[in-house]
Amino acid sequence: MAEALLTHAQGWLPAACLAVGIQDEQDAVSVIAERGPCGPFAEHLQKIARWVTQHNEDFMTANLQHDRRIIGGPEATVVALGLRARQRTVGALIALEPARSSNDPKIPAALQSALRVMLEPPALALDTALHLQRAEALSVTDDLTSLYNSRYLNQVLRRESKRASRSGRPLALLFLDLDGFKNVNDNHGHLCGSRALVEAAGVIKGCARETDIVARFGGDEFAVVLPDTGGEGAVAVAERIRERIKAHPFLADDGLDIRLTASVGVAILPDVAASAEELIKAADTAMYEIKGTGKDGVRLAVGQLGN
Repeated sequence: MAEALLTHAQGWLPAACLAVGIQDEQDAVSVIAERGPCGPFAEHLQKIARWVTQHNEDFMTANLQHDRRIIGGPEATVVALGLRARQRTVGALIALEPARSSNDPKIPAALQSALRVMLEPPALALDTALHLQRAEALSVTDDLTSLYNSRYLNQVLRRESKRASRSGRPLALLFLDLDGFKNVNDNHGHLCGSRALVEAAGVIKGCARETDIVARFGGDEFAVVLPDTGGEGAVAVAERIRERIKAHPFLADDGLDIRLTASVGVAILPDVAASAEELIKAADTAMYEIKGTGKDGVRLAVGQLGN
């Protein structure tokens, strides 16, 4: 949507750099599309978009370097038009020329009104698309930990297991349970328990690669999907998670120093499973075998397919 807007804007605002900045529901502003050599001005494009959304005004300057509204800007001429939808400014269309102008850029009032009318439909479409994207993100995200939820985990496992079967590459799944977590709730209350889960999620996420999928399966159980990873690599990740959970002082910000351990089951497709369902069963079984033999450990599932 933003790219389409820039395609049309090239005829309205001839400039070396064109960009679209959008404000999210937390009032953070990001540049989501650009045309031309905009890289060196990324920080300032974001600041301009933030100014436009915060002040609900267009932004024009003959020399950004001397404009007090944006501190530390480069020498550049800028025209930024607000993208307005649902009676608020949701973003900005920014044209930046990396050279100062001898005159302040001005758009005649009639043309400015016409541009606002022209920009309203794409602004509304962008805002609607972003609302939909956020709603979809919430549908696959765990409310407490902001990790993926079990619904999305199942979708990913089905997709990745099919891909792994086609490519012949391995797929690993870690199933993790926090040992003794019930004592946190019993001794310190469910609010502390929830905070401990958030901290555990952060520890686990910090052990994963960008390509891995980290999810909260439910309660104090977590799962990590490791594409293109065999047994040795998966066990190494599982041990790293186990060690960092054990070393982490939970609820330190609340004046506590709670120590938890983790039992981790590891299963590999195609070694012990041929489908997503079998992979989950194998990892879950391996995890409970650890919990039944002392906890605080990692077990790699072995055996015949389907067992």
